[in-house]
Amino acid sequence: MNGSTDDRRGAGAGRRLLSGAAWNAAGRGLPLLLALLVTPVLLGQLGIERWGLFTLALGLVGVFGVFDLGVGPALTRALAERLGAGGGARAGEAELVAAAVLVLAAISLTGAALLWWAMPALVGRVLNVPPALQAEAVRAFRLLVLAAPLVVVNAALWGVLAAHQRFRAANLVSIPVGAFYYLGPMLALLVWDSLVAVVLALVACRLANTLSYAWLVRRLVPGLSRARPRLAPALPLLRLGGWMSVSGALTQALLHADRFLIGALLSLAAVAYYATPLDLVMRMWILPVAVAQALLPALASGFRAMPGETAALLRRGALLIAALVLPACLALVAFAETILRLWLGAAFAAGGAEVLRILGVGILFSCVGFAPGSLLDAIGRPDATARFALAQAAVYLPLGALLLVAGFGIEGVALAWSARAAVECGGRLWLAARLYPPAAAAVRDLAPALALGGAGLAAVAALAAGVAAGAAVTAPAGLAVLGGFAGLAWRAVPADERAALLAALPRPRRWPARPRGAP
Repeated sequence: MNGSTDDRRGAGAGRRLLSGAAWNAAGRGLPLLLALLVTPVLLGQLGIERWGLFTLALGLVGVFGVFDLGVGPALTRALAERLGAGGGARAGEAELVAAAVLVLAAISLTGAALLWWAMPALVGRVLNVPPALQAEAVRAFRLLVLAAPLVVVNAALWGVLAAHQRFRAANLVSIPVGAFYYLGPMLALLVWDSLVAVVLALVACRLANTLSYAWLVRRLVPGLSRARPRLAPALPLLRLGGWMSVSGALTQALLHADRFLIGALLSLAAVAYYATPLDLVMRMWILPVAVAQALLPALASGFRAMPGETAALLRRGALLIAALVLPACLALVAFAETILRLWLGAAFAAGGAEVLRILGVGILFSCVGFAPGSLLDAIGRPDATARFALAQAAVYLPLGALLLVAGFGIEGVALAWSARAAVECGGRLWLAARLYPPAAAAVRDLAPALALGGAGLAAVAALAAGVAAGAAVTAPAGLAVLGGFAGLAWRAVPADERAALLAALPRPRRWPARPRGAP
């Protein structure tokens, strides 16, 4: 009886993970596709200089996320753990959510006030905006600062929705809002040819997002409208979120520091040949982020009471990410030169193809590392991830500089980036097994498939770089890597889960036998 109950529980958790990941991927991917289509239109409407200001405005919205201080994911983890415990553990849920929203609103309002005050100097001196556009830019950016509290409070509200695993409802809100994030400015410019009109559309999107999330959260958390916010419940969130924020900041620094090294030691052209392939492979982060957002609340809700199911979720999450990302990685390393030539021209392909091949190997490990990272966050150990990232920075940045000085160029930096990504993935898996012993067996099960995937990618990249036959050689090699990975990934899945997967497959329909003698 217990075995069948556990099987049903595991199957349900697996379905929720897939569903949540699919909705999160749609929530991020569909607006991005629309952005690619709308970008040429917006560029034509704004002109090159105001387009540059628009991209800075989008970047400023991203900077507002710093004011979150990691409280959003920390709230997801805390609420999911309470939901998993059940019973009276939910008693203080409304007070916790209210405290988180209050703290984030206070921090973001303070930051917004400072940005408002500093905006003229930022526009006139730091950004070096042309004099003819400075007044318009100051008005627009000051208006955009009003969105800072909305962006930050959204993080807390998303944390509540994620903890309750309401990814469908959350993304049904964020998809149209994300689409209007690009359509809105385009339509606003038809009425008022000003950057202020563009920013008004962006702020309206954020306001609509906040109000929609708040309506959903109010229905999920009983007594939220009557809760009296206090600082005390938010202090543990700030401590845990602080480590999450440090870890995220170090990760971003590791992702972007190398291009500054290249710019300092080589040239701006070398930066372009390196940064453009890196930005291309980083688009694949949409997939692991979508899975990790669904994985964190599932892990946090069960890691104490259901260690076996928690380990199974880690294994499923890592295999799902690898299965989604590996085919795209193989396409990048096998056809890097063709992709860059069709996209940016022959000259860019000649300068950046080798970088794209090398980074295409490393991005597999960078993506898979999200799964053990989610487990470390779920068990309350983001400090381990942050300290490990700090150790990586201490080794990776000097190594990148050394490779540049030694004459290996941007290909050497790409090699250092991919090696760091592999070390990061392996280190996070090791930390997950060490700090949460029930996950040790799952980590051992994952190792062969991930090792073969990485080695296979490296082999295909080497073939693509050294063989003139091109697709005639790399395509069969890529299929062989996919087949080998699929076999080892299937072996990594326990026998009972394999049986459940096979049972869930649709069976071919059997037609009734035709009687003898029938025409």
